[in-house]
Amino acid sequence: MCGIVGYVGHRDCLPILIEGIKRLEYRGYDSAGVAVEDGTGLKVVKAAGKIRSLEAKLQTGAPVGTFGIAHTRWATHGEPNDLNAHPHTDEKCTVALVHNGIIENYKELKAELEALGYRFESETDTEVVAHLVARYLVEEPDLLGAVQRAVGRLTGAYSLGVISRHEPGRL
Repeated sequence: MCGIVGYVGHRDCLPILIEGIKRLEYRGYDSAGVAVEDGTGLKVVKAAGKIRSLEAKLQTGAPVGTFGIAHTRWATHGEPNDLNAHPHTDEKCTVALVHNGIIENYKELKAELEALGYRFESETDTEVVAHLVARYLVEEPDLLGAVQRAVGRLTGAYSLGVISRHEPGRL
């Protein structure tokens, strides 16, 4: 089962996010990642394997910010690798999203988005939701409204954590 952690506050969020996913390790996972808004945009770092692999990647150039999300993943769609690890973003890195569960209609939604010109990097159902939220953010400049519209299109059982570079401090 995937683990989701989010933080919004006044402290550097990265240590809090890492500690949070470490506390979820007992649930098992095959990859881990973080997304932090560092004042210039969303920075995403992810790694297949144990959290220590993620921490090794964070040794150089770790993002510093006061809000972010983290995730540990058990693969359901796409093999366990860096590309399929969460968080996922849209092409412009407007939103970062983590997800636990299964989006049953992701293939149909992906085909619809590809027909509109969206490009995908992973094999996950999660990336589809990130692109869908970003699409609705163009029409609905409120993160909550865009997420609600996207969720209205999803079939399955799931939970989401979403942040946007355009709404600092909102999760």
